[in-house]
Formats: sequence, structure tokens, C-alpha cells
Amino acid sequence: MRSALIVVDMLNDFMDGVLGNPAAKGIIDPIAQIVERARASDEWIVVYANDAHQLGDVELRVFPPHAMAGTPGAEVIDELGPQREDVIVEKRFYSAFTQTNLGTVLRSNDVGRLALVGQHTDCCIRHTSYDAFCRGYELVVGSDATTVFEPGSEEPIALRQRRALDYLLMYYGARIQTSDALV
Repeated sequence: MRSALIVVDMLNDFMDGVLGNPAAKGIIDPIAQIVERARASDEWIVVYANDAHQLGDVELRVFPPHAMAGTPGAEVIDELGPQREDVIVEKRFYSAFTQTNLGTVLRSNDVGRLALVGQHTDCCIRHTSYDAFCRGYELVVGSDATTVFEPGSEEPIALRQRRALDYLLMYYGARIQTSDALV
């Protein structure tokens, strides 16, 4: 059984664009190292789960238009650009599973374990984790390779990140690991 590294929403609009997240700057290097190790192993596939919104998407009732399909804002940041062998899953909801082909990609690659990194531990990572849990996947989350949405609250980032990781551990049995141990 193989593993999949799921890189969630490391997009231009979530770094410096309309929903820019200053907290995400600190997870770029750990994610890049994890991606490099995963690509070097036949036991892993690398999947990018990227917002690619259409006008009228329900999420745009909550947030301003962002990561609109086909725009530069919906592209992965240069530092983490996908390679030809990587899989790109475009999503229109918080979870990378909702109305996407992610389940098919994972089954066709005999994946049983998911390692999640990227944005946002308290939203897209959380919803993707729930769907992974419901489908029976073993789940690992990178503690130093994920972050919450900094503009979302006045609470300190570290407190919100810890709370989000604790939730994934408690309710989905996710193993929480640093980037050094992830792949």
C-alpha cells in the first residue's frame, strides 16, 4: 500500500493575494523538503489539492472571489510548483474530496495513507481530514507544514494551530508529525 502527500492550497491568492495569509510563509520550506522526499520514493505520490473556483461557488458567499479557475491566483506558488509526475486536483469546496476525482486517484494508486500539508489547518485541512477519516485512510498531518488562516482571528496563531491539530488528533486519529518525520 502506498502513501500520498496532499499539498493543500499553497496558491498565490493564499500567499500574497486576496486571501493572503502571512502565517503561510513559514511552512513553504518544510513543505518543499517533504515534497522532495516524497518524489524520491516509489512508495509515495504527490497530489496538489487546489482551490479552482467558479463564479457562483457557495464558498464565495463567505469569502471574496479567490483562486478563480484559470487565473494566476489559483496557481501553486513558484517555490512549490508541481512537476509533471504530480497529480493536480482542482477543488471548489473546502475538502479535497468533495466533487473531485481525488478518491479515484488514490484508489488507482493503491493509497492507504495520506499525509496532509498546506493551508488551512482549521478549514481545508480539517475538512479534507474528515473525508479521509470517513473513507478509512490512515492520516498524518504535518505540524510544522500546516498553518491556520492568520487573518481569521485575533487569537495567537500558535494557539489556534495547536487547537486545530488537537482536533484532528482527537476526532480523526490523525498522527501529528513534524516535517522531518513525515516522509
